[in-house]
Amino acid sequence: MKFGVALFFLLVTILLVPTASFVPLKGKTCDQVASTMHSSVVSAQGSDHCPSMFYDPTTRDEAYGQNIAKYLVDLHDNKGTFDFCGGMMFQFRLTKKLRDRLVRVAGGDDGEQPVVHDAAFSTMDKTPGYEKSATADNVRYFHGREIRSVPDAAGGRGFVLELSDSSDDPEGWTSGEISGYDGWGHDSGRKWRKADEWEAEGVEGIKENYGGEAFGLNHRFYLHYDEKKDFWLSAEDGCEGKAAEAKRRGYFQGLFN
Repeated sequence: MKFGVALFFLLVTILLVPTASFVPLKGKTCDQVASTMHSSVVSAQGSDHCPSMFYDPTTRDEAYGQNIAKYLVDLHDNKGTFDFCGGMMFQFRLTKKLRDRLVRVAGGDDGEQPVVHDAAFSTMDKTPGYEKSATADNVRYFHGREIRSVPDAAGGRGFVLELSDSSDDPEGWTSGEISGYDGWGHDSGRKWRKADEWEAEGVEGIKENYGGEAFGLNHRFYLHYDEKKDFWLSAEDGCEGKAAEAKRRGYFQGLFN
């Protein structure tokens, strides 16, 4: 009887206690991983990683320095997450074309590093030269989408935040998304699209990447820090998310939220 009670409480503890969604470091410490980052230009997909390198400002800066392109590529490769609105966890994803561009930038072979604005530029309309338009340059402003109802998205909410290349990206914005863009307005008055609509407008791989039930909305994004040097990805309408580690919820927690 005592054994049965103990086993019950052990199972409840395992199910309820959140655990990190990241894979083990296979014997490496965070310091050991961080020490290799400056010499390694771009990590391979699925490589070992240390959550603090993505989410702790001090460790992140020690690992990446000013190589923001590499940081973004590694976030993508390791299914990094952003916390929007205090708990809406979005998996971060780059399209292939934008990832390829950032790989070249990270290696010093082509283009400018993405700009991360300081804390004074807390909204896009405060950034130098801001205009209400659909223009993006893959440096200061980025084309992107919030995509919902995505099976198995990291973070456990079914949300993905995708950034795409602004120059002829087969996965990027369609002509309709560009011509009808009004991302400075409220989401409720804007044009949301379903996977079928994106596919009909010519977006490649939308269902393969996100599933047939996916839907979402296009936004322009920019990058900035806050006073604590946390890393933020912010949409033009002011909705923004901080790079933050996702926690896998316990079984019973998942039943109620």
